[in-house]
Amino acid sequence: MTLPIARSARRIFGLDEFLQKSSESSLVLDVATARRVAHAVGSTQARADETLTAGRLLALGAIHGLMKNVVRLYEESAHASLFSVALQKLVRRRGRTWVDEVLARYRDEFGIGQSEAMAENHGTAETWIWTREQILEEILLVSLLCRYPAARGARELIAPQALLDDPGYRTLVSELNEIVAQQPRTRQAEAGLYELLSAPDRDVSDSLSEQLRHAAERWLPLLGMGGTEIDAVLDALAEEETPRPPPGPGPVEVPSYDFEAEDAPQYSAERGWMSQLVLVAKNVYVWLSQLSLEFDRPIERLDEVPDEALLQLSQRGFNCLWLIGLWQRSSASRRIKRMTGNTEAEASAYSVASYRIADDLGGETAYRAFRRRAADCGVRVAADMVPNHMGIDSEWVLDHPEWFLGADESPFPSYTFDGPDLSPRADVAIYLEDHYYDRSDAAVTFKHVDCRSNRVRYLYHGNDGTSIPWNDTAQLDYLNPTVREAVIQTILDVARRFEVIRFDAAMTLTRSHYQRLWFPQPGSGGAIPSRAEHAMSKEEFALRMPQEFWREVVHRVATECPDTLLLAEAFWLMEAYFVRSLGMHRVYNSAFMNLLRDGENAKFRNLIKETLAFDARILKRWVNFMSNPDERTAIDQFGRDDRYFGTCVLMATLPGMPMFAHGQFEGFTERYGMEYRRAYEPEVIDHELVQRHEQEISPLLLRRDLFAEVDKFFFYDFTDAHGRVVEDVLAFSNGRGDERVVVLFHNRDETAKGRIFESVPYKSAPDNGAAGQLTTRRLADVLDLCQTDDQLLYFRDRIS
Repeated sequence: MTLPIARSARRIFGLDEFLQKSSESSLVLDVATARRVAHAVGSTQARADETLTAGRLLALGAIHGLMKNVVRLYEESAHASLFSVALQKLVRRRGRTWVDEVLARYRDEFGIGQSEAMAENHGTAETWIWTREQILEEILLVSLLCRYPAARGARELIAPQALLDDPGYRTLVSELNEIVAQQPRTRQAEAGLYELLSAPDRDVSDSLSEQLRHAAERWLPLLGMGGTEIDAVLDALAEEETPRPPPGPGPVEVPSYDFEAEDAPQYSAERGWMSQLVLVAKNVYVWLSQLSLEFDRPIERLDEVPDEALLQLSQRGFNCLWLIGLWQRSSASRRIKRMTGNTEAEASAYSVASYRIADDLGGETAYRAFRRRAADCGVRVAADMVPNHMGIDSEWVLDHPEWFLGADESPFPSYTFDGPDLSPRADVAIYLEDHYYDRSDAAVTFKHVDCRSNRVRYLYHGNDGTSIPWNDTAQLDYLNPTVREAVIQTILDVARRFEVIRFDAAMTLTRSHYQRLWFPQPGSGGAIPSRAEHAMSKEEFALRMPQEFWREVVHRVATECPDTLLLAEAFWLMEAYFVRSLGMHRVYNSAFMNLLRDGENAKFRNLIKETLAFDARILKRWVNFMSNPDERTAIDQFGRDDRYFGTCVLMATLPGMPMFAHGQFEGFTERYGMEYRRAYEPEVIDHELVQRHEQEISPLLLRRDLFAEVDKFFFYDFTDAHGRVVEDVLAFSNGRGDERVVVLFHNRDETAKGRIFESVPYKSAPDNGAAGQLTTRRLADVLDLCQTDDQLLYFRDRIS
């Protein structure tokens, strides 16, 4: 791809270094050159809509190149030199002297003619490295190119103001366009040249991506050319145009089921205890700080946690404690956070230096003692594993930088790395991009220097493509088999110490999303800036990553550590895939929180009904929650009254693992950051809320055996007197042995009257016979009623 560059622009922006020869007039564009030129030009432009970007510059170069090829096609079809004809008409209208003077001014503006080459043109002997016809062609193409939205930022390069202000040039452009527009159609092109060249700008809205795509669709088939180069430009544009929302929850998405018929389920076998887990999360440093206040003594190590605190968890119905932030954290992360405002911040819990229990928590010795005492109280311990990245100064970054995604050159010329060295060792230097410190930018890479060899690498930060990069982390390269095996060995090491492992952002490591984020297929880039240039075909990616990483993890853990439950934090509509195809024991069900909070009761009911009709076993593998560390607190989202407790009852009684957030039972409303060492709000325990939890919720949690399985789970439509379904009422039954439970919750502050009679259709489980058949059950049969006419049934209402 090439683009003509005006002499004045080369001088103003210092662009001669980007031309292969100083005598040349056109810029040869690749991604790196486009970024440097765009940085040189864009830094002087005040208006955002006129700022030149690399993608826009590449798009202009691509359109310019395509138009040149369309001109060649037209001339071949017409068996004529279009611009010879145009030159003759202009000379007849305006005279040779006038035409030559205008063309010479254009030639001089673009530095054309500084070569010894001589072209004889119409009997003259003047030095023209380009013929007059070539200059006319370039004038036409540039005049058309200036209509595109990208040209707003590039006009100084391709059409400087001094030229646009020249009356002779304006007249020549107008008459040249008129002459070209009058040329006849050709059979091969099925259109006139002017019509062809104007089509993208004429037919498509003010979107450069869509205009380039339209040009490719319209012109490439005529030209008999492939679109690989165009795909790369579209990827560069997509990276620039993709919105980067601020951190926080995105749009609510509801899981759906679009598995192929031949996609056989691969559920993992479960131990008996797994189905009855009730999990409570604790940010470990904040929890120890709160325990210190509650017990009026310093509690800083895991082995100092009082038995009373563990016993209280058990009595409230929690039999699994997820401790967030157990691992040795990055010292660079702590330093960054303190330099940027929080002077008492800890490192992020997810910027891990190494997978050993943190020294200030007492290390492995304190953890082993804590785990024994927790087990004595009937409480298992869960830990995080963060598989997609490590801390920016982790042991792996220091010793194995080749295990991380990186490049030998900085991907963006605007990046600078002049801040403090964040490395804890003298043989390696680590520099965060400078703009992060004042929050004016969030770079996708940081600088890694091997001080022994002076080799410089630019390693990518962890990133899921939805927001800004996680700037205290480094992204692992999962196309490297050594990395995959190292991570699996780490997971196995964690599994030997913890019975439950929660995998953070697990969906980012599925093959489809890992390729989308880091090695996008040509024409599909845009998720993470600068990754489009690392595009890879689906076939090549499959060779580099031959199977789903998580399938291998599940198999290895089942073989070597079978008494470990694997829990995936997964979104992006991959919930069912994680448990049914990849074999995870549990997966986040964020739809529970989002839909019930927003009163989207029909959507929530439909989700359950579709799951029952597809495969009820998915229900018991969900993790249902009202808050998690990335969301607003449960009290903030659901309040403190009946709406909160009704939702809490659903969480306690639906199949699937209930997960309570830190402080939810106590009524705390502060959202604890992953870098907190203590709570900052002076909150006190809401004892009335605790008491209501203990009266209404804890008895249900302690009887999870009645609710955890799906073989006796039936879901009902609640119908009013007219037979209409009341979508705001959720009704279901379950049980174990001879015990039966019916649950009804009206998720609306209104009154409803109606009945439940027959379950919604469900697909029979394989062990119940008639596998794959949709059937229903009457409530009377589910409850084993109607044996005699005079039967009397007693219900105990757990709430009132």
